[in-house]
This record gives sequence, C-alpha cells and structure tokens, in this order.
Amino acid sequence: MAEQELSKKQSAVPEAWVRTELARDPQRPYPMDFIEALFTDFSEIHGDRAYGDDAAMSCGMARFHGEAVLVIGNLKGRTLKERVARRFGSPEPEGYRKALRAMKIAEKFGRPIFTFLDLAGAFPGISSEERGQGEAIARNLLEMSRLRVPTIATITGEGGSGGALALAVADRVLMLENAIYSVISPEAGASIMWKDAGKKVQAAAALKYTSDMAKKLGCVDEVVDEPVGGSQADPAAAIAALDQRLQFHLADLRGASLEAMLAARYQKFRTMAQFYTVA
Repeated sequence: MAEQELSKKQSAVPEAWVRTELARDPQRPYPMDFIEALFTDFSEIHGDRAYGDDAAMSCGMARFHGEAVLVIGNLKGRTLKERVARRFGSPEPEGYRKALRAMKIAEKFGRPIFTFLDLAGAFPGISSEERGQGEAIARNLLEMSRLRVPTIATITGEGGSGGALALAVADRVLMLENAIYSVISPEAGASIMWKDAGKKVQAAAALKYTSDMAKKLGCVDEVVDEPVGGSQADPAAAIAALDQRLQFHLADLRGASLEAMLAARYQKFRTMAQFYTVA
C-alpha cells in the first residue's frame, strides 16, 4: 500500500519535490536518532571556549562497534519549544567552533570522526553575522580538509548550503536515498530565478540536489538505500543499512596510509563541480 501511494505521488509531481518532502518530513529520524542508535558510551562535549554552547550542535566521544570515535550532529528538536531553542537545527558560529574544537581533540587522540547533517543552513541572524558566522564556516572547511584522522559525513535529511558543508569536508560523504544536498533551498532559488517562491517545485528539479544526482556529480561518495516511504517508514531498517555502510567505509579508510588518505581527500574536493563546455 505504501509503495502504491508513493508511486501515485511521484506521478503527480516531479521526483525531486517528492524527495524534498520526504527529506523534510518531521517524523524522519534526525541526526541524534542515528547517533543514539549507532553509537554507545556517548559523552558530550560542550562549549566553544570563546562565546557559548550552541543548542543546535551536539558533539561527543563515543564508541562505534567498540572503537573510540568522535560523533557530531546538529539538533533540530521534535517539539515546537525545542525547535525554537535550536533554531530548527541551524547552528550559530559557536556551534561550528564547538564542532571544530571537538574534531581537533579527536585528531590529537587519533579517533575517527563521524558527522551527521540535517539542516537547511547555518543560522542567518544578525547576531550570528556579528560573531563571525562566515569565518567559522570557512575555518571548518579549511581545518576539516587536513584532519589527520578518517572522517565520514552522512547527510540524513536536508543538507543546505555552507552550513552543511562545514561538517561535510570528509574522506567519505554518504547520503541517504531521500536526502537532498544543495547550495540553496528550492524556495530561495525560485525567489531569485523567477521572483516567485511558489515555483519551488520547478526549482527543485532544476537544482539537481537529489541523492542520485549528487552522486552522479561527484558531490557524495555513496547513496544509502532507504525503506519504501523513507527512513521515517522504518527507522530500524534505515539505521541498520547505514550502520553497515559506515562500518565498510571506516574499515576501508583504516586500510589506507595517512598520506594516501589525505591526498585522496584533497583530490576529491579539488576536482569537485568541475565542468567543461564546447564552443
């Protein structure tokens, strides 16, 4: 029944918009749901040691199948009160600085880093800009590109703009089948291109931000299959599928030398999004 309903919905609107709605479904597992299911002995790290502790970002040491690792994920909240407190999952500068502080600790002790993303973008408020939102994101991009430990990022829902990329400069970038990964939301894109946010469905198709297109364009390394109807239809199955792929990629990265790992990471992001035209 669920498969038939999804098929009917897909025939009525473009696939990109169907996946957008699945990625934004409030019942979809959030990053912390995956973290709590996949990792044990989670010990949270608080504060950026500069301004404060961002409620929209969680970092902590944990164990992944017995191995000590660092996990990072943005927090969205389930209730309206939680969502307002966490700005619907959009981190402020201190959130990115907290994440970077935790990553540097993990690097010091040789612990692999796992990040989980589901955010429309970094918080765009004036206070965030005053405290250096752009600099905090840029600093993460720089530092993540040269971390001397294995890094694996997973886009579980919506991966939006530099706010998502600031946690996704990783050796392996995984993306759930119904997630989206884009420099801009379809609503904002439609407002810019056609001066009409109502053309969001058309913008969604044009942005090519679905998992299959992101993989084809080289923006992600693997698409992880989801149950019919999305991860929200069967969270346990989605978590089990992701667990298997995370184990595979961590073992694969462990098998490479540090120099080879860093070179491959550099090459991947250096050549990403290149295109050629013929006159």
